Amino acid sequence: QVQLVESGGGLVQAGGSLRLSCAASGSIFNINAMGWYRQAPGKQRELVAVVTRGDRTNYADSVKGRFTISSTISGSNIKNTMYLQMNKLKPEDTAVYYCNADLTDQSRYWGQGTQVTVSS
Repeated sequence: QVQLVESGGGLVQAGGSLRLSCAASGSIFNINAMGWYRQAPGKQRELVAVVTRGDRTNYADSVKGRFTISSTISGSNIKNTMYLQMNKLKPEDTAVYYCNADLTDQSRYWGQGTQVTVSS
């Protein structure tokens, strides 16, 4: 099992920046991929960014060039903290952001979520 705890959310004006953190504990060496998802009121949860084993990253089109995911999931060098640097924030980025970990046995874990609110 893996436990995930997010932090770093808050209220920011449009154009500002925030950095989210996700601390992982437990069976972190079984992690195959980690990512950030978000869910706005009345909308489905959507992928924001993901980093897979081998440190390959992928971003939603809506955040490319503004958000950066960072972690290391390769070999024996697996960091237990993942970050999401969010720059040039827009009101439409307002959502609850969730940290996610997918393990090699296909199990999936979620953090409790952290609120990000961007005012116009």
